Amino acid sequence: MQRIRLRYTKRGRLRFTSHRDFQRAFERALRRAEVPMAYSAGFTPHPKVSYANAAPTGTGSEAEYLEIQLAERRDPDELRTLLNTSLPDGLDVTDAVEATTSGLADRLQASVWELRLDGVEHAAAERAVAAFLAAESVEVQRRTKNGMRSFDARGAVVGLEALPGQADRPGNGGCAILRLVVRHVTPAVRPDDVLSGLRATADLAPPVPAAVTRLAQGLLDEESDTVTDPLAPDREAVQAAPPTAPE
Repeated sequence: MQRIRLRYTKRGRLRFTSHRDFQRAFERALRRAEVPMAYSAGFTPHPKVSYANAAPTGTGSEAEYLEIQLAERRDPDELRTLLNTSLPDGLDVTDAVEATTSGLADRLQASVWELRLDGVEHAAAERAVAAFLAAESVEVQRRTKNGMRSFDARGAVVGLEALPGQADRPGNGGCAILRLVVRHVTPAVRPDDVLSGLRATADLAPPVPAAVTRLAQGLLDEESDTVTDPLAPDREAVQAAPPTAPE
């Protein structure tokens, strides 16, 4: 049995696809591409696919991850090409590597997010970011299936900066880009929680909903506060493995 780890995107209108809808689309793509999947046992066998830390519905992503198990060996790059011919535009597999190590989910320690704030001047965003980072804790609320829950949105934020952006249309006001690095904790702190925190600490309220995109997720380098590629250990292990002797 072979395990393959994939990195894929959610772009454009596909950002509004729920995780369940993505699962259906991906499993259809596996069948269309005739991928030799391994299946679970029991009365209702299903393909062995493990999804890891999916982005919330409504957010785009350049860095989603999953793992599949195959009943027959396949070249990861050829598999990536086959899947991309079967997936809808916006759901694109950008990387594939054979899994030779354990613990992919454990490597997804932090995410890098980009939040586009149309109608917000860069200077106002900078002031709000400074106020948020200066606070020891920022209490926010989020509705869950068990009702409203309060938690600290500040502690999980590793880095936050405001960058100038380009307004989408002339006369549409300013545009600021927030670059956010957030540690994966429980309960999860999401980009909308940080926006709630900016509203609470600095009264920053974008006139239109923010466009949110995950740029990366993976291991957190504590010294540089950067997020590194979670597939790198598998890639390095494959490159270091001795060549297979011909049969």
